[in-house]
Amino acid sequence: LVLVPQALRDAMVSLSETTGQDVETVEYLLGLLVCYPLGIIMLMLPYGKVKHLFSFILGAFLLQFTIGIQWIHQLISSLVVYFMFLVFPRGFNKIAVPVFVMLYMTAGHLHRQFINYLGYDLDFTGPQMVLTMKLYSLAYNLFDGQELKKGNPGRATKKCSDFAVDKLPGLLEFLGYTFCFSNVLAGPAFEYKTYARACDGTLLYKADGTPKGKIPSNVWATLRPLLLSFVCLGIFVVGSAKFPLLDPDDPQNSNPVLLTDAILSLPWIKRYGYMWLSLLFVKPKYYFAWKNAEGANNTWYAGFEGFDEKGNVKGWENANNIDIVEFETAPNVRSASGAWNKKTAAWLSRYIYMRTGGSLVATYGLSAFWHGFYPGYYFFFLSVPILTQCERLGRKKLTPRFGNGKKWSPWGLVCIMCTSILLNYMVIPFQLLAFDWSLAIWKNHYFIGHILCFVFYVLTAYVVPTPKTKGA
Repeated sequence: LVLVPQALRDAMVSLSETTGQDVETVEYLLGLLVCYPLGIIMLMLPYGKVKHLFSFILGAFLLQFTIGIQWIHQLISSLVVYFMFLVFPRGFNKIAVPVFVMLYMTAGHLHRQFINYLGYDLDFTGPQMVLTMKLYSLAYNLFDGQELKKGNPGRATKKCSDFAVDKLPGLLEFLGYTFCFSNVLAGPAFEYKTYARACDGTLLYKADGTPKGKIPSNVWATLRPLLLSFVCLGIFVVGSAKFPLLDPDDPQNSNPVLLTDAILSLPWIKRYGYMWLSLLFVKPKYYFAWKNAEGANNTWYAGFEGFDEKGNVKGWENANNIDIVEFETAPNVRSASGAWNKKTAAWLSRYIYMRTGGSLVATYGLSAFWHGFYPGYYFFFLSVPILTQCERLGRKKLTPRFGNGKKWSPWGLVCIMCTSILLNYMVIPFQLLAFDWSLAIWKNHYFIGHILCFVFYVLTAYVVPTPKTKGA
């Protein structure tokens, strides 16, 4: 099934030559931007199957437009999982479906690393990561729906009851969700119920057709993230050109700029400062994609949270994947994790952390597994629990002594500064990916982040007494 005509392909080649950008970049940017007019059309379509069909067909079109024939992976994995939903019991599928989608994702990551090690060419693995979250979540949603119906839900099922699905969606509804045009390229992978309510009208209207409350305008909810995404794109282009992380001419094969003689010859404080700035200007490329996708989802109210019991507007958080200011000024890892890639964090919390008895190792380990198999991912995700444990200890023993509960207090500012310094040290392998580059950069910084965490933990755990509670 070919949805993208050759004439359109030729036009993209001409546009890339005119702009000086590679074809993949041009197609991806246009794929994100075209979701806005498509979202307006989606809003005008009647509720029901027409919306699901439009979502599926246009999602498949965008995948073909950006990654070509590789879109077939999304179709194959979606159909296999739907077959599993039809044939196997839900208790089995909550294990089998996550295993299947993670193995499929694993094969894609390994193939990419084998044929294009450290390459940044666009392929199916990016959209497949979004799809993996959707299918993984839906398996648990269906299981939770069954357990709630039986009247014997577990603790995790109770906490996720708002997202439970009683009945297996029809194939069209299922494909409309998995291929949803407005989040198929950059996410966010919101819950099936979020998608279904926007498509069937129950998000805005009661069963009798009357509005659940005063329906807010979607204009500013659409324009604000769109405009912000352009600002982020500009910051990324300008900032990363001035403080590049990787070699601009050959990022795949040449040493990162951080490991060149020009940077290594600087005093440590300047080396760290350059690393901090380079990471600061790398992040806006993620902000651009997520904010752009947020606006696209808001055009047809998929990002709208609906109304409370009194008919008051809840907000527009369904498609919000990043709180930029909150992330950049996070006083601890928990706050940073909650503000960065929020829907992925929610997925990890609901379907890994809660389902493994609160295991940080399982949560961070699976997150690394989901990202791929570059050593840099594991350096980062297996180091973060160390920092998290230190924070928990500090919150127990130090915050009662120095903190007043306010983020912008002197103690709060100390926490913000320490979090930024240590988190940027921990995350640098995530960007460098390669084992030798990741180890070299940590060695160049004297493993200071790990050493500080170790010293802090020992001193706080065994030297600093636990403060007495009032009335004790």
